[in-house]
Amino acid sequence: MAGLIVGAALQLQQAALWSVGQYATLTCAAGVAVVALWRRREAGKSGLAAMLVCTVMVGAAVTGGRAAVYADMALDTLIEGRDLQVTGVVAQMPQHDESGTRFRFDVESARWANQPASEQASPRAPSRIALGWYAEGTGLWGRGVEEAGAALQPLRRPEPLHAGERWRLTVRLKAPHGNLNPHGFDQELQMWEQGVQATGYVRTGTRDAAPERLSTTWQRPIERAREAVRDAIFERVADRRLAGVIAALVTGDQGAIDRADWDVYRATGVAHLMAISGLHITMFAWLAALLVGALWRRSARLMLRWPAQKAALTGGVALAAMYALFSGWGVPSQRTVWMLATVALLRIAGRRWPWPCVWLLACAVVLTVDPWALMQAGFWLSFVAVAALFATDAMAEVGQALTWRHRLGRMAREQAVVTLALTPLTLLLFQQVSVVGLLANALAIPWVTLVVTPLAMLGTLLPWAWDVAAWAVQGLSWWLQWLAALPFATVSMAAPPLWAAVGGVAGGVLLAMRWPWAMRLLGLPLLLPVLLWQAPRPPIGEFELLAADVGQGNAVLVRTAMHSLLYDAGPRYSLESDAGHRVLVPLLRALGERLDTVVLSHRDSDHTGGAPAVLAMQPQAALLSSIEASHPLQAIRPAQRCIAGQRWTWDGVDFEVLHPVAADYDAPSAKPNTVSCVLRIGNGRATALLAGDIERAQEAALVARSADGALRADVLLVPHHGSKTSSSPPLLDAVQPGLALVQAGYRNRFGHPAPSVRDAYAAHGVVLVDSPHCGAAGWSSRAPRRVQCERETQKRYWHHRVP
Repeated sequence: MAGLIVGAALQLQQAALWSVGQYATLTCAAGVAVVALWRRREAGKSGLAAMLVCTVMVGAAVTGGRAAVYADMALDTLIEGRDLQVTGVVAQMPQHDESGTRFRFDVESARWANQPASEQASPRAPSRIALGWYAEGTGLWGRGVEEAGAALQPLRRPEPLHAGERWRLTVRLKAPHGNLNPHGFDQELQMWEQGVQATGYVRTGTRDAAPERLSTTWQRPIERAREAVRDAIFERVADRRLAGVIAALVTGDQGAIDRADWDVYRATGVAHLMAISGLHITMFAWLAALLVGALWRRSARLMLRWPAQKAALTGGVALAAMYALFSGWGVPSQRTVWMLATVALLRIAGRRWPWPCVWLLACAVVLTVDPWALMQAGFWLSFVAVAALFATDAMAEVGQALTWRHRLGRMAREQAVVTLALTPLTLLLFQQVSVVGLLANALAIPWVTLVVTPLAMLGTLLPWAWDVAAWAVQGLSWWLQWLAALPFATVSMAAPPLWAAVGGVAGGVLLAMRWPWAMRLLGLPLLLPVLLWQAPRPPIGEFELLAADVGQGNAVLVRTAMHSLLYDAGPRYSLESDAGHRVLVPLLRALGERLDTVVLSHRDSDHTGGAPAVLAMQPQAALLSSIEASHPLQAIRPAQRCIAGQRWTWDGVDFEVLHPVAADYDAPSAKPNTVSCVLRIGNGRATALLAGDIERAQEAALVARSADGALRADVLLVPHHGSKTSSSPPLLDAVQPGLALVQAGYRNRFGHPAPSVRDAYAAHGVVLVDSPHCGAAGWSSRAPRRVQCERETQKRYWHHRVP
């Protein structure tokens, strides 16, 4: 079991896959060796070591073979950016918001759009794709907004579509491509794990064939039932925020919960309760087992056929699996069902294994089904929590007759054990831990599991129960909002290295053990590296840039020995999502950054979309920008206007604003790009130039105002993401950069960076680095000719290789 787990873990570190044949050969060879060793039953260390090595090879080969087969079905690069007409079935209940509809689509057939079928060879489209059908006039896709992804040209509201319906749609697809940043969420891994091999949008232009509903099928009965229940909840409960929580608990639709509520749940450490998680499935299985056992004991005939204990275990797991299916069969639910099934089978078979063996077997079963779970935070949180409870004997009294006082005491102790063990791991995974989490969970766990969730599920039969559930959610929300508003509600720390996190988890478990305090206190030194860890910073006189991968927008973190500056805050992705929440806040938290200044070059939303989230997280940061006095951000943080000539020095590093001059703000033709704040950073040995979205006229003025050699820089943030209206020859001649960074979205609708711009930089001998190929780009004044790409340092085989 341990070998299979280690083998899967090792294979997940591969940067590139082997061929299916190589994995098959390794699987057969290692499998034969395992069988031979098992038959010989060699004793001693050598036999155990050989068995371990062989099982490691089996685990790695099987995982790699599955990955290679899946990768062979990836989207053909020739299909990207071309219109397809696909026929298929809506695979899951659609997600609706103000911007339109998002849904998963199982493709049955595909052909090129606007071309007779007799004149073409059918393209090979992936079997499952994720689509967006966007609405006109939402403000998200309007003029001046740059979206990080595919070209979107919506013309009207999406038509209503439902799970199980067969549609014919004209779509434009691209390979799954997500942002890749240090300590950031790996969206490409999530799509890989969910079987999504292409993303795209529905084309509804005047020259496109109109979307057509062909029929209603019975292929997705559970999804149709989930959708009907979710829609009924929103029709019954007037408050959409309360309805969203109830819908999430019943149908697993986490997207129904408002983002502001998610912030409260994370701050109070109860986010695991507000969607279908392992805890919900386990509690449901426990209650279902009690019910099945009680009913089974009422029949003497059934008792004679099969013991009630075994019937209860089987019924509990079966009903929990049905609940998991109805809630969307998400990855956390699947893990829990497989784990429960494994433990139940051991109990039914009469096996009484030591807890480490049971724990390893459950891990091995889960990873056999889904080896990529090893890369998910939920897997580690779940299994480390269970291991901590086993190791500290916190579950030793399960099944015994206890008074209510003892039961409450046991629940409090279990929660304390889990909190101690998971705090270091939580800091490693999320760089934030809730100080009030123990207090919040003390009420939230029994309230949600014993009151809110049963009422929410009862509402599927008696709709009035949803009204009562909404009152229960409202009462809990008041309590959680009060806790989240406390100044000490959360603690954020820099992400510790892996060795420190492992030691911290061991220290937390040691503190929770039922041993003498003299031994338990030995866990404190193990916690100190996690609590005291500080991310390394540049030495005095040096500085670093990190161009975050935010898609179509700018966001550059500048760090000196003791100061930090953020230049632009990335785009707004949707009405509920922006680069601040998704990328910058987690990144700043992971690096332990306390910003001194936020510079917003100009007002365009691809530069200011994430600013509200960043400014809320960094209340001490000053704001320097060219935004107008009436801009909404002025209400959050009054901004100082950036004007050429402003200078300051941090830790031996000079900062200077080069553009705009004061007269540019009053020019009658002034538009946001023309007043972009241009920032020069240097230490006398290396220089960086951050140019915002200035265009050729501003570039010419900047060159004219600067003395010979004053604009020279080692690294240039390419103006306007590589637009044809920027990067003029005079600017390149004056700057003479060695490296140029382009922050642009993969297959963005503007075509940035333009081919002519690429050619211009190549003609000047400049190395052009763009975020689709590089991910987050790191640069240091100590090595001005080198850039570190996140897609290279953290390269994995599921990451998209941009052609």
